[in-house]
Amino acid sequence: MQQVQLVECPRDAMQGWPVMIETKNKIRYLDALLQCGFHSIDFGSFVSPKAIPQMADTADVTESLDKKGSDTGLLAIIANLRGAEQAASYDKIGFLGFPFSVSPTFQQRNTNSSIQESLKRVEEIKKCCDKANKKLVIYLSMAFGNPYGDDYNESIVSDWALQIAGMGVGIISLADTVGVADAEQVYRLTSTVIQKIPDATIGVHLHSTAENWREKLDAAWVAGCRRFDGALKGIGGCPMAGNDLVGNMNTEWMLQYFEDKAVDTGIDKVQLKKCIGIAEEIFIS
Repeated sequence: MQQVQLVECPRDAMQGWPVMIETKNKIRYLDALLQCGFHSIDFGSFVSPKAIPQMADTADVTESLDKKGSDTGLLAIIANLRGAEQAASYDKIGFLGFPFSVSPTFQQRNTNSSIQESLKRVEEIKKCCDKANKKLVIYLSMAFGNPYGDDYNESIVSDWALQIAGMGVGIISLADTVGVADAEQVYRLTSTVIQKIPDATIGVHLHSTAENWREKLDAAWVAGCRRFDGALKGIGGCPMAGNDLVGNMNTEWMLQYFEDKAVDTGIDKVQLKKCIGIAEEIFIS
């Protein structure tokens, strides 16, 4: 049994990439990732192609993916009930992810809705997931602060986490959307939420630099987190944030961290090397 849940996020890497990635290359990359042993792959999003052009082919990608022989789950990001219903119609997809921001400004930018409207969407999407036998993942965006001057403190985040868990959501991921967190804050907030919601799986989606990734990762681990998002090559960042992007936590760095701790990740290193090679081919500017 894996001691950690590693979620690979090629969707996060692709969505803001300045050059359009061909559908066939997305499929080739994702098929390779499916054989690595990740817990799940955040592979695409069913959102408006006007908002995220790079994800306009997610339906075509989904239909072509080969999950044969893979226990890795597929996670699709959605922004409303319509997207949830579309994603839930695919047997291949096991997880739906909804970004719920504690920043009103970012919620409006990201999903074109207020926080209260988004809370209603969570309720609707949860019913959709239950009906289709899918698991809902709620990403608490801007969980560690925001650049907009919106009210923020850690109690706001933990209160929202409690309310969302009370709606029956079993997976909540704390997202450092613009990479503003420091290690002390990662530890403090993550441990608080884990203690308050012991029956839920609490993950972290950390954006980081080469200088601070290890401290942030270690803080989350020591806090008790066992679900971690990352992206090969450390590519990614939310284009809806409207600021300079801070990359995702580099999966290769995370794997080295866990190897040093003798933590079983279940990742096939030979297959992973193949994936890194494909990434180097398709992520070119």
